[in-house]
Amino acid sequence: MTSVTRSRRQVRLSRKLGLPLTPKAVKHFEKRPYPPGEHGRARRRTESDYAVRLREKQRLRAQYALREKQLLKVYENSRKQPGLTGEVMVEDLETRLDSLVLRAGFGRTILQARQIVTHRHILVDGKIVDRPSFRVKEGQTIQVKPKSQATTPFQVAAAGAHRDVLPALPGYLDVQLEKLSATLTRRPKRAEVPVTCDVQMVVEYYAR
Repeated sequence: MTSVTRSRRQVRLSRKLGLPLTPKAVKHFEKRPYPPGEHGRARRRTESDYAVRLREKQRLRAQYALREKQLLKVYENSRKQPGLTGEVMVEDLETRLDSLVLRAGFGRTILQARQIVTHRHILVDGKIVDRPSFRVKEGQTIQVKPKSQATTPFQVAAAGAHRDVLPALPGYLDVQLEKLSATLTRRPKRAEVPVTCDVQMVVEYYAR
């Protein structure tokens, strides 16, 4: 799949779910803030409870770009943890390596952040980690490896180009952007995670 095709798919998905998933989608979304397709402009019919819950689950999935099987596994694991299952889910997803690479501003979208990880550009506490689902622990530092830092894409990131289009830096990350380094100082809390989703609806979807 080409980057152009992928970008178009993300724009279309953004309109379907009612939230912009990428910086590029923001512009398209402002022009056409309705679902795609010939009936997109029509007033939305009263949705069933199932449809509402399904959409919230799809929203969460899309913002982390996960497969259904991956999100279901996160739900199953979160159910066993103390606390509200929906909040635990988001807090867990936010400690994924690709999520934190995005939040830190090393990449522009979650898909780009994932590619950065899989292409072995990221160190965790000095060791290369190429698994996007790797869970970063409190106190661990993620950094673009020195050899990669010299390349143009990461020079652009270090200059703050991506941070300008991303949500405000969350309080659980201490970022030194010019050094392309970030430390997870504590576990994320749902209220401060920049994700648009009614997590209780997601839990109800899976618990049905």
